[in-house]
Amino acid sequence: MLAVIGSFRLPPDRQAEAISELQRVVAETLKEPGCLAYSYAEDIGEPGLFRVTELWTTRAALEVHFTTPHMRHWAEIRPTLGFHDRHVMAYPLGDGEQL
Repeated sequence: MLAVIGSFRLPPDRQAEAISELQRVVAETLKEPGCLAYSYAEDIGEPGLFRVTELWTTRAALEVHFTTPHMRHWAEIRPTLGFHDRHVMAYPLGDGEQL
C-alpha cells in the first residue's frame, strides 16, 4: 500500500472555481482501481492551504491515476487557477501496527 500526503496553495479569489474542479477530481479518482482513499481539505489554520491525502493499493495504480483524463485536465488548468507551492510525497506502508 502507498500513502500520498501533500499540500498546495490557491489564492482566495480563485478557490470557488478550483473547488468545483477538485470535487470532480475526487469523485472520478475514487472510482479508479486501486484507489482506497482520496481527499483534499483546506487547512483551518491557514486559509488557501489545501492538504492532500491519498491511499493506493500499489504504485502502479497511482501511476495509472496520473494518466487519466480527469488528472490530465486538472494538471492543465491548475496554472490558470493560481495553484502554487505544491509539495507531495508518496510513502510505502508496510504491514505495521495501526495506531
